Amino acid sequence: MNIFRQRPWFNRVGIMVLLMFFACAKKDESFIQKMEDKAPIPHPNKVPDAWLLAHIDVETTGLLPGHHEMIDVGIVMTTLDGDILDSLFLRIQPAHPQRLSPGAKAVNAFDADHWQEMGALAQSVAVDSIIAFHKRTAGEKHVLMVSYNSHFDAAFIDHLFRSANKTWRDLYYYFILDIPSMAWGLGIRELTSNWIRDRYQVTDEPHIAEKHTGITGAMVNVRIYKALLQYRQDIMSNVPLKK
Repeated sequence: MNIFRQRPWFNRVGIMVLLMFFACAKKDESFIQKMEDKAPIPHPNKVPDAWLLAHIDVETTGLLPGHHEMIDVGIVMTTLDGDILDSLFLRIQPAHPQRLSPGAKAVNAFDADHWQEMGALAQSVAVDSIIAFHKRTAGEKHVLMVSYNSHFDAAFIDHLFRSANKTWRDLYYYFILDIPSMAWGLGIRELTSNWIRDRYQVTDEPHIAEKHTGITGAMVNVRIYKALLQYRQDIMSNVPLKK
């Protein structure tokens, strides 16, 4: 029996799936080619005024990107010295709120009905809002993503953009900076920010679930970043000059 002859609907669906597959493949090839064709970008040590930092923190329904989802995001755009230019905070309605883990709820108090009451955006609308924010704030400047737990935040950002058939790579340079590595390079062998916050009296973010959001996290990350810059300056000022 020829299934395609007996079931014309199957044939139509099969053709549609193939067309969608080739369309997606062509889109991916186009994006890759676009990346390959980019001219070399002068690095921050050469032209610091051409670069900005996007300090990002996300709250999610759990720890597994792709299964769990973002429920809010905070972005603070700064100069390389950490001076704030603008900020963005969005609440996002996840597609699968039932996947909320108890641990995540304890941290961020997510509730689907409450989020809707507070005007949480659909995922595709959130992506468009992030893109618009970057165009308005960064313009033609190059932007480095900075976060405290870089692989976590970047993975969730990636899945959010994929859900809208878009890519975050249009916004950020492919290097991503994380604050613990910056501290580690300065000799601070900690994975928390306690030491640097205590040393420079850096105000922490709220740890009450209802007040703990992506923007409170992004803002404290900026403060920690600036404290690390100050710590480096303090170290350098105490280094004896070579004769």
